[in-house]
Amino acid sequence: MKSKDAKVFLEALDELEREKGISKENLLLTVEQALLAAYKKNHGEEENVEVEINRETGDVKLYEVKTVVETEDLYDAAIEISLDDAQEIKKRVKVGDIVRIEINCEEFRRNAIQNGKQIVIQKVREAERQYIYDRFKGKENDIINGIIRRIDEKKNIFVEFDGIEAILPTTEQSPADTYRVGERLKVFLAEVEKTNKFPKIVISRKHEGLLKKLFELEIPEITSGLIEIKAVAREAGSRAKVAVYSADPNIDTVGACIGQKGLRIKNIVNELNGEKIDIVIWKESVEEFVSAVLSPAKVKSVEVIEDENTARVIVDNSQLSLAIGKNGQNARLAAKLTGMRVDIKTENSSKEDSLEGEQSE
Repeated sequence: MKSKDAKVFLEALDELEREKGISKENLLLTVEQALLAAYKKNHGEEENVEVEINRETGDVKLYEVKTVVETEDLYDAAIEISLDDAQEIKKRVKVGDIVRIEINCEEFRRNAIQNGKQIVIQKVREAERQYIYDRFKGKENDIINGIIRRIDEKKNIFVEFDGIEAILPTTEQSPADTYRVGERLKVFLAEVEKTNKFPKIVISRKHEGLLKKLFELEIPEITSGLIEIKAVAREAGSRAKVAVYSADPNIDTVGACIGQKGLRIKNIVNELNGEKIDIVIWKESVEEFVSAVLSPAKVKSVEVIEDENTARVIVDNSQLSLAIGKNGQNARLAAKLTGMRVDIKTENSSKEDSLEGEQSE
């Protein structure tokens, strides 16, 4: 490695350490190991050699490393050296000592700088990928704030997080949202996965986790553990249901979530651009919970059929459309929240079903 090239090489490593936080010493060790592997590939594995890069000058040197043995003994010249030959190199050497003999390999030294550059570029890319992965992995299942940098022709949103860009695809966008370049945006970091290239970063505005985290941010009683979110169901941009619970009977669970003058829930609704949110009390009794989840409809009775994972719900005729909701939305959200199939009927239709069943028998 020429002294000028070597100096530039070391300066580049210094800059990488300052800007990227990648250890200069680790990079030099990696380059040494890679150069050694390249040498052995071309000259044979049997030789015991070392590659050394001077930390001050950047000069590359190659050494044979041999163990000193008795002159009269038979020995392996690839890894051993006789005492007589060793003493010509270093007078005070004795049997058992290690001798390093510099190899004059100009071609290897000339290629070292180019090889070193390629190795460093590869290691920098690997380090950057690892840095991005570690940084985002630590925020997985949380809300992160970014700035919309561009929107492509397919309506994918490119969001920047402190110099790193992630894509909010159309499949993860809420229909209630409008996106403008330059605006700040809160998204839910759903998943971070290692790949052979850039880490896969999944961000979303539709995920139930976004709503759950917004509740945690706005409602201190949830953060402190006084109130627990048991379940969340969402049809992004339209309506959501959140089941909450507190073991403390003195806490007004729903009131705490709504906040004084509705401020807390209003902040959440504003962030979701008008998405309606129903807050229901979680009940240990499945029948009571299903009844509560179908709010604002009033339920007459609930029968749980465990084998079918189904809740059969009876309501008055006047409550049927309210229980089912517009386009079946209330029933769908109830099913998501409870994890059960919710079968809603009026008392009359239920009796008719029973009669038909009896007649068929």
